[in-house]
Amino acid sequence: MDNNYLALRVKKLRNQKGMSQEFLAEESGLSLRTIQRIEKGESNPTGESLKRLANALKVSPDELIDWSIKEDKRYLTYLNLSALTFLFFPLLGILIPFILWTSRKGKIKNINKLGKDLINFEITWTLLLFFIPFLLFLTAKIGLFENLTLNIIFIVIGVMYFFNLIFILLNTIRISNEKKVYYKPHITILK
Repeated sequence: MDNNYLALRVKKLRNQKGMSQEFLAEESGLSLRTIQRIEKGESNPTGESLKRLANALKVSPDELIDWSIKEDKRYLTYLNLSALTFLFFPLLGILIPFILWTSRKGKIKNINKLGKDLINFEITWTLLLFFIPFLLFLTAKIGLFENLTLNIIFIVIGVMYFFNLIFILLNTIRISNEKKVYYKPHITILK
């Protein structure tokens, strides 16, 4: 736990709420000296003290503490592979990675970039999956492509599924080898 971060965070929250150190001490049940030491970064408060401070400041303990960002290649791999749920239903390829990404957002190194890139790619892919066959079917109906059959539309869908599968598997290998991932093309929806 970074005491300097905690010191700045407690002081900032206390000032935002218009509290004096004395009032915070009274509300939290901690001594004034303890509050002063925490705000100077001289003290490493216990879990109980952190809970009391959080309650008095009306925030969660997570908002007080700077949890260090960890490296977790395994979780990044799971996040990436979770997009394979598109094989069952295309929207699952967006929803499952989104849930996994937001649950650890900001706590794992490189998760924000991977999560955004993966979800943007899956959103783009899903839109294209519905738009391209619809467009092909529509052009066949109005006579632009007279020889277009339903088989060709299914082949296009199959190629799109294969393309998505290959990108996910290649990027899983890149994560394992600690290389940068690439999800192109994608519309930047999450920034």
